[in-house]
Amino acid sequence: MKKLRLLSLAAAASVASFSMSCDSKQTTETEEVEVEVVEEAPAMQAPNTVVDIAMGSPDHTTLVAAVQAADLVQTLQGEGPFTVFAPTNAAFAALPEGTVEGLLKPEAKDDLTNILTLHVVAGNVMSGDLTDGQMVTTLNGKQLKVSIKDGKVMIGDATVVAADLAGSNGVVHVIDAVLLP
Repeated sequence: MKKLRLLSLAAAASVASFSMSCDSKQTTETEEVEVEVVEEAPAMQAPNTVVDIAMGSPDHTTLVAAVQAADLVQTLQGEGPFTVFAPTNAAFAALPEGTVEGLLKPEAKDDLTNILTLHVVAGNVMSGDLTDGQMVTTLNGKQLKVSIKDGKVMIGDATVVAADLAGSNGVVHVIDAVLLP
């Protein structure tokens, strides 16, 4: 609050000084003005990472469980930037029966990591940056083809159903299918 008070006093002094310099023939008397803030602004929250965006979505609980099982949470909370193509719970449910359960087992961690890193691209790729026929390289080294037709954006065989969910370290695009290597 002291900083705000000092800034207000400095601003008042600058305005008074400016008005005196604009009209040297006229003498202006300045008063010291004190501004007091009655209500303090709420503390700023840290911006959400791409992982926080997924964790905050009820449609991505399976994805979050998979990222945790693959020990990728800390990586995806890192500096980035990352572009994440995030499959919904329904996308995971569409996989053959037992697939998700099998991938979440500790002995399948390498396979799970390979699948999840297929959903992440280095950089902050907004939907407007994508072009039809573009190839994007994922963190696992594989390439995915972007298709855009009649305003519908597809990454591989998955359709982007929500785009440009911006986070502090990248962006999330929600997709309707799980991408498989």
